[in-house]
Amino acid sequence: MAGHSKWANIKRQKAVVDAKKGKTFAQLSRAIIVAARSGVPDPNSNFQLRTAIDKAKAADIPNDNIERAIAKGAGTFAGDAANFEAIRYEGYGPGGVAILIEALTDNRNRTAADLRGAFSKRGGNLGETGCVSWMFHQKGVSVVQGVKDEDQLLEASLEGGAEFYEMIEDEKAEVFTEVTNLEILSQILKDRGFQVNDIELRWIPSNHVEVTDPEQARFLLKLIDTLEALDDVQNVTANFEIPESLLDSIILEK
Repeated sequence: MAGHSKWANIKRQKAVVDAKKGKTFAQLSRAIIVAARSGVPDPNSNFQLRTAIDKAKAADIPNDNIERAIAKGAGTFAGDAANFEAIRYEGYGPGGVAILIEALTDNRNRTAADLRGAFSKRGGNLGETGCVSWMFHQKGVSVVQGVKDEDQLLEASLEGGAEFYEMIEDEKAEVFTEVTNLEILSQILKDRGFQVNDIELRWIPSNHVEVTDPEQARFLLKLIDTLEALDDVQNVTANFEIPESLLDSIILEK
């Protein structure tokens, strides 16, 4: 049982020098609002909400902010008229690279205009719905820390219905499963003594575009940075692959 997530590798290497670490308070709060609105506003009965709250706590968001976001999602927060919705946008980067953007917005026109401007500035273009999403499939991912025995991880992963796992760092692994099975998998991993420190849904590209031209690689990474910096954007995924030596040299330039 093994897998390979090239986009995740790029994200990890970029994170070493990215000025923006993780999600902003606003982005994480929006995720809580949408999760509370799409199900019951009780984390014990709403896996999506519980996951969003865990991410917010990991980012040191105060409990008052978390409770306020839950109240907004439940419609019990006085004076709040914002209605955030989850929207997926699609586009192309330089060289025809496929890019998926997940956003939470209370103004579709503003978000689309911001994304269109970001793509145009960095040599890409915002596309129509469905133009690239067929190249991706969504999986649930449990990030496990403290893996001292890979055989035990394999056994627990199989028991939890995982499709594959990948060791990404020393004693750290990502375990992949179907979206509908993520809660079951993460609970079984915890029951078997593994430390699950993150749970997420991730888009996995079915094919990759290899980028070996340094200038194109720089433009692509700048485009991703520009998209991720937008307030409405929650997550960006692309299907390009950059050789580690080239990626390292670009990172050192920053």
